[in-house]
Amino acid sequence: MDLGLAGRTALITGGSKGIGRAIAEGLAAEGCHLHLAARTKSDLEATRDAIRSRWNVNVSVHPVDLSNGDACRALAAAVGEVDILVNNAGAIPGGDISAVEEPRWRQAWDLKVFGFVNLTRAIYPDMMKRKRGVIINIVGLGGEVLNANYIAGSTANAALMAFSRALGAQSFDSGVRVVGINPGMVATDRMRTLMETRAETQLGDKSRWREFTKELPQSRGAEPKEVADGAVFLASDRASYVSGTVVTIDGGSANRRAG
Repeated sequence: MDLGLAGRTALITGGSKGIGRAIAEGLAAEGCHLHLAARTKSDLEATRDAIRSRWNVNVSVHPVDLSNGDACRALAAAVGEVDILVNNAGAIPGGDISAVEEPRWRQAWDLKVFGFVNLTRAIYPDMMKRKRGVIINIVGLGGEVLNANYIAGSTANAALMAFSRALGAQSFDSGVRVVGINPGMVATDRMRTLMETRAETQLGDKSRWREFTKELPQSRGAEPKEVADGAVFLASDRASYVSGTVVTIDGGSANRRAG
């Protein structure tokens, strides 16, 4: 299916690994030119080179710490006009309210919550001026299935779900779509880290983290590409009436737990 994305430009944060890299590859396959932002220059360059070698698209990399509001605004100025913004950067630690100390809690929220908000604030006005654009926030199932043992992440993700819905409900009238995606567990280094924390807390041995994969649909996390395919579709005009909502990609995990 031709999604009509050829020639458009996308900015993807956290674009060097995991879901972000999979989305970058999916958009590149559709002919999108890319700006990739993350903290580590070497990882960005490796991803850039891999994408360039496979698809004939422009790829620029931006090593940046998006927990800083000025850095978000500088990134927006550097990339100029973009048709698609994918907010994806951020990792929030597991643990209950006593396990996550205030400095770590604030550090995580500065990147994932305020990073999403600040970069959107920097990119959104130009999209509104041009009356076109798509903003996709990669949020997470923790905001939908609230968990006291992932309390910093659950509360952050719930806020970003509300942010996506509120902004997307208003922006659509001006031609800009804002949507969220809630991935469940995805087979990345991030999934392993969260499960190790859970295994350490509940079993006293982080090496037993694989035992928790048995609880997942098909006893596995989603592949990054399975989330990326949803994001690429939502970025396209095939999803032209989708805004102000959050799409869950979790293999039914949220409802399975509820049952």
